[in-house]
Amino acid sequence: QVQLVESGGGMVQTGGSLRLSCTVSGLTFSRWHMGWFRQAPGKEREFVAGITWDNTYYAPSVKGRFTISRDNAKRTVDLQMNMLKPEDTAVYYCAARQGGTYYYAVRSYDYWGQGTQVTVSS
Repeated sequence: QVQLVESGGGMVQTGGSLRLSCTVSGLTFSRWHMGWFRQAPGKEREFVAGITWDNTYYAPSVKGRFTISRDNAKRTVDLQMNMLKPEDTAVYYCAARQGGTYYYAVRSYDYWGQGTQVTVSS
């Protein structure tokens, strides 16, 4: 069965950094597209970053601060978050898709992790 497990969340002050990691099992990892989404209290889940075999994609709000990467041998996808702001506070989710139409759409992803909390204090 497919399983995605996130780790690395926590609390940090404005301007600090965190690195999230997602470990994937149960699928041919290198052939899947991966994404990070986040959801703040009272808001809908939103796209943060995505990665295919040769491209990366970022939401405008995080471009230049966050970096997504993958290690196919280790079956992991990471999200390095720098220069964090209070508005980055949310539960962050790892997701996987076989392809589909839109990399930034929640509906395009087939599997999801349980989420990890990121809190940025001012």
